[in-house]
Amino acid sequence: MKEPQQNATLVETLEDLAKLVDYSLTDTLNCDPDAKDDGVDHAPRQVFSGHYVPVNPTPIKTPHYIAHSKTLFHELGFSDSLAQSPDFIRMFSGDLSQLPEPLRKHGWACGYALSIYGTEYYAQCPFQTGNGYGDGRALSIFEGALKGKRWEMQLKGGGQTPYCRGADGRAVLRSSIREFLAQEHMHALGVPTSRSLSLYTSNTETVRRPWFREHSHSRDPEVMIEEAVAISTRVAPSFLRVGQLELFGRRARKNEHPKAMKELEKIVLHLIDREYSEIDTSLPTVEKLLLLAEAFRGRLTSLVANWIRVGYCQGNFNSDNCAAGGFTLDYGPVGFIDLFDPNYQPWTGGGKHFAFLNQPNAAERNFHVFCIALLPLLEGDEMAQSKLKEIRSGFAKVMQAKMMKMWASKLGLATFDVPLFNELQSLMIQTSVDYTIFFRELSALPEDIEPLKKSFYRDDEVLFNNWSEWLEKWKLRINSANTRSELSRQMKSVNPKYTLREWILVPAYQQATNGDYALIHELQEVMTQPYAEQSEEVTQKYYRKKPSEVFEIAGISHVSCSS
Repeated sequence: MKEPQQNATLVETLEDLAKLVDYSLTDTLNCDPDAKDDGVDHAPRQVFSGHYVPVNPTPIKTPHYIAHSKTLFHELGFSDSLAQSPDFIRMFSGDLSQLPEPLRKHGWACGYALSIYGTEYYAQCPFQTGNGYGDGRALSIFEGALKGKRWEMQLKGGGQTPYCRGADGRAVLRSSIREFLAQEHMHALGVPTSRSLSLYTSNTETVRRPWFREHSHSRDPEVMIEEAVAISTRVAPSFLRVGQLELFGRRARKNEHPKAMKELEKIVLHLIDREYSEIDTSLPTVEKLLLLAEAFRGRLTSLVANWIRVGYCQGNFNSDNCAAGGFTLDYGPVGFIDLFDPNYQPWTGGGKHFAFLNQPNAAERNFHVFCIALLPLLEGDEMAQSKLKEIRSGFAKVMQAKMMKMWASKLGLATFDVPLFNELQSLMIQTSVDYTIFFRELSALPEDIEPLKKSFYRDDEVLFNNWSEWLEKWKLRINSANTRSELSRQMKSVNPKYTLREWILVPAYQQATNGDYALIHELQEVMTQPYAEQSEEVTQKYYRKKPSEVFEIAGISHVSCSS
């Protein structure tokens, strides 16, 4: 694989972008042998082998610009004017027919397997075989080297692929706004994540989707509504998932076709090339696989500790929603916690296994799936198998260490204090504390509990006395190696002031349906500076507890998978 080169000049046209292409995935890995040469492959079907299927995106009709990430454009070396140029809008709303060479006129979709909390599933596949899982509404259309880094660009909502399971391959405007804003917000929070490039909607095209009645408390969608379609472009070093490795691991394990073992090896080595450049490529394959497992364990445990640090819940953390590069992927039924609840879960179908404080366990299950996928490549090497088992069994210990370090940093402690934390957690639950506001107020090192009360949903004098006692214990334990101002600064650097709650997003969705995108742009500005104090106006609007009238309201407090 070629080493990424620096852009010599600003990318101002698609001709400039074309000079930077390097389609390593499609040039290195195997194409589905049943794929169509013209990329017109939009009907659901089984894909038995190959790493990808060439597919033409289906352009949205009459595309209209909503927003782009100025931060990411700068990182990529893109001119801001590019986002609203007709050629760029055409390409990133799904029309590849007029691209200058060597940009390609086909995108690609990939298959993956499904494991839910470590259990393999086949039945959700329409063919009952597992050969129908994959990118149902996501299509990659570009891979290349920009500003010294390798990036892949993927349309979310780009139309049907062979992996569509009875759906139309479209994304609605509502979920596209969430993903567009959330990715850049997470990046600003310092959490590894895919990124947002651009967001376009259609002025004329709509789809029917299940949703909730107004002010409903239902856990399940009740009605079908017409919604505008949109395409957001997400960007990452790659979109390789644990579920992809799992698919090829299953096929190799069962010897499903003659190339199964080789296809597994190729995708694992491609993952190392794309995402783990620190691994010496001259090493024997077995050594590289063990280093990969150890490196992924490190990234995944850090990622989940960071999720909990900022109050994020993935909601649907299946193996197919777990990036093999160790970053946050897929912002479907996700959410930022309001009042602290270990069992917080924004997705109505998620259950406690993907709840807020169960995310370390869910990550461990995904890591188990990852290791199982590698095992066929270690067949006959008992020493390597034993080492992989050791790496796998060490996940919980590594995860616990990172969680303890994270909680200590949020509390301004030099080392984690178990009794102090357990008492805090109990008080937070009893008082129904706003997670973000509480830790931000604590970061100011208050003398008494009055500032902390800004985060309390319950008024209770007995609890207030307990809080005062806890605060005195905490003040005796905070890190005395720093001055108060330095300790406060450090705590504020890990405890954000602003997080992107769903009730904050809902007005942006509503206004966008009427063609008003001003609130989206406002949220871009606010949520890409989550640790800054910002203006008094911003503080009044976004640094506050969830309004009581929207608690338990469907589509705000909880969402369905289709949302």
